[in-house]
Amino acid sequence: MKFRLKYVVEDTDRHGNVRLYYRRHGRKVRLRGPAGSPEFLADYKKAAAAPSDAQPRKERAGRVSKDSFAWLCAQYYKSAMWASLDPKTQKTRRAILERFALHKGNGEKPYRMMLARHIRKRRDEMIATPEAANSMVKVLRQLFRFAVTYDLADTNPAKDVELLKSNPEGYHSWTLAEIEQFERTHPVGSTARLALALALYTGQRRSDLVLFGRQHVQDGWLVFTQQKGKGRNPVRLEIPLVPELQRIIEASETGDLTFLVNAYGRPFTNAGFGNRFRKWCDEAGLGNCSVHGLRKAAAARPAELGCTEFEIMAITGHQTSKEVTRYTKAASQKVRAQAASQKMRAAQS
Repeated sequence: MKFRLKYVVEDTDRHGNVRLYYRRHGRKVRLRGPAGSPEFLADYKKAAAAPSDAQPRKERAGRVSKDSFAWLCAQYYKSAMWASLDPKTQKTRRAILERFALHKGNGEKPYRMMLARHIRKRRDEMIATPEAANSMVKVLRQLFRFAVTYDLADTNPAKDVELLKSNPEGYHSWTLAEIEQFERTHPVGSTARLALALALYTGQRRSDLVLFGRQHVQDGWLVFTQQKGKGRNPVRLEIPLVPELQRIIEASETGDLTFLVNAYGRPFTNAGFGNRFRKWCDEAGLGNCSVHGLRKAAAARPAELGCTEFEIMAITGHQTSKEVTRYTKAASQKVRAQAASQKMRAAQS
């Protein structure tokens, strides 16, 4: 009579030998043979009585529990809402969500139990870096907006979490003296000077600056689509190529497809250009300056000349006047003060 017990399996090795195992809940224990022998029964009894046999099987490594915060993030990454984001935004948001998930085991906690006070507490712990704290809150708002939209949650706990007050001025806007100091350090013909001119005379972000090339120049105009929001809300711009910028481009060593190239003759990456420009500023003794600050300076210059916000937006590519107003606040105040002074002098004469 053939001998059978539950959870006993037979495996045949490459030599044709039959081996007996006790296998249950992912656990496999070798049993001495032959089946039914005293040795076999002793091993079987010992394997069946092992504590792990009575314990529920642990989840596989790498798997996340359904309804956990990590599970919600995984659903978000597979959604159309996520696919509509440009790759840079996806990378930034994923990094923020992963940091939040790792903090005190948040990733394993049920996301439906998350309340505004939990997010607010984490925000307050990051008060030393208010911009990072606010970015975290904003990304959590988008995550839970997805959850509510897809009926995975009833409320958005991050929606009512207030943002921390940060530096209202943002990046430092270059002064004329700082621009001249940079130009004295980096003469025409250098990559640093070309980078400065491109940023100053186009007012664009570094993600666009690293892509500009001769293929974007048409009849004296720089024609391109901004990289930010290109996949969702593309902004196409046509900016006149001013003579000074054209002169510097012609005097500089450029690449085949991009004006700016690194030491190896290849186009800069976005991050690589930011790091390189930081070094150029340090070499000029401008520790407080950045490439983004040139975008602010590029917006402030026309404001000082009396250009309207809509005229400035036509160059910078901003879709609302809110950010332009913040960029040009000081310049606009200077223009208004000058106009007021002229009126008062005229009234006194």
